[in-house]
Amino acid sequence: MANTDYLEIYFKQDWAHYFIFGCAILSIVWGLINVLIIRNIDITDPAPIKAFFEEEIAAGINDEEAEGKDTETLAKDVITELKYIGDLITTGAIQFLWAEYFYLTLFCLAFALVIGFTVDATEMARADSPSNFPYTAVSFLVGASTSILAGYIGMRIAVYTNSRTTYMCCKGEMQSTMIPKDQTTGNYLDTMARFHDITSTECKKAEAQLDEGGTEWEEGQVKDLKEGFMTAFQGGQVLGFTLVGLALLILEVILLVYKSAWFDVVLNKQLESTTDQAKLDHEAAELVRRHFEFVAGYGLGGSTVALFGRVGGGIYTKAADVGADLVGKVVAGLEEDSPENPGTIADNVGDNVGDIAGMGADLFGSLAESTCAALVVSSTSYELIKTADALYYPLIVTSVGILASFASVLFANFFTVNVHTVQNVLKAQLGISTVIMTIALVPTVYILPEKFSFVLKDAAPITTTNW
Repeated sequence: MANTDYLEIYFKQDWAHYFIFGCAILSIVWGLINVLIIRNIDITDPAPIKAFFEEEIAAGINDEEAEGKDTETLAKDVITELKYIGDLITTGAIQFLWAEYFYLTLFCLAFALVIGFTVDATEMARADSPSNFPYTAVSFLVGASTSILAGYIGMRIAVYTNSRTTYMCCKGEMQSTMIPKDQTTGNYLDTMARFHDITSTECKKAEAQLDEGGTEWEEGQVKDLKEGFMTAFQGGQVLGFTLVGLALLILEVILLVYKSAWFDVVLNKQLESTTDQAKLDHEAAELVRRHFEFVAGYGLGGSTVALFGRVGGGIYTKAADVGADLVGKVVAGLEEDSPENPGTIADNVGDNVGDIAGMGADLFGSLAESTCAALVVSSTSYELIKTADALYYPLIVTSVGILASFASVLFANFFTVNVHTVQNVLKAQLGISTVIMTIALVPTVYILPEKFSFVLKDAAPITTTNW
């Protein structure tokens, strides 16, 4: 088979990378659009909060707060306090992340050297088709950097969206709906309506009673939280879409760069002296496996940062939470998350760096390492290697997920949101996205060969179908 271009037989590219690039860019752009939407919220306008206080006073709720102050002054005081607390949380979260990422960067650089002098050094010293660059170490650093970026983006958009969500929750009108009978007195509504009492003891008791069942329901008034919900939902979309788009885009770039820099160079050279078809398939599969193992460092870097982000941020947030509770509840007798307890700020900082920055890095790590694992496994199938775009199937699934998510988030605009329906709306979003994703994946199975086998080292091949 002399003068044969084996790139037309093995690991062939057709249209998949165009589709992957398009979906990744769409995802990032949609995340940026949501950033602009959130940035357009002006929290300096006291009108919504003024109207909120006027509604409360008209209903006989919290009229003691209005003594000696008009609603305009009350609203301006709330905005001042809102911005002050938001700035404290933002400053604390940024300082924590910078400290954490400093030491994490040192660790990643040291670990990359270990990978370079072990894994990459072994690959570069091979007699047959040695690698010409420390690909795995570089993939590790790129994955770690992307994971750090994902966590930072998540934290920044979270602290920016928090105060705007609170502000937008004041904009909704009171609406009639069925609520528990014992909550129509106004006491529960008073507790639920005020953002700094949202986790107070009275609120928790009422929620526990709802969970136990047996509550009598009647028509009552609740606050329409649609605008506040959509603000928080858009903040979540920034992290979700941007994270997946970045992960997909960078992984596709690594695959294409490594393929052109090493795989395309060595494939024809490695196979030009072989005529046996079984041996050709075996050696091509071995090169594809090595290629994907070079890329697998990307997933390792993401999961390494995720480990530090989740554990480090989790320890911080738990220490801050317990410390605030010990001082506030036990010593001073304050309610949980009381604005009179300065430890609440540290608790909120911990929530952002642990549950959001850590979660963002964790999500990226899970996506990257699962995709890289699927790529390595796919290299054991000769049929996949010889089918155009089939090896890119794990990335195509993620790309389809972006489109399905983009369609499903639009349905959030059609729901009514109040304190009793928030959880149901989120569950509905999960159900809608699952249905759309399942349907959208059906055409993609035809990218794969109808039947293919995975070759195992010490066992019989596993044969499956594209379904």
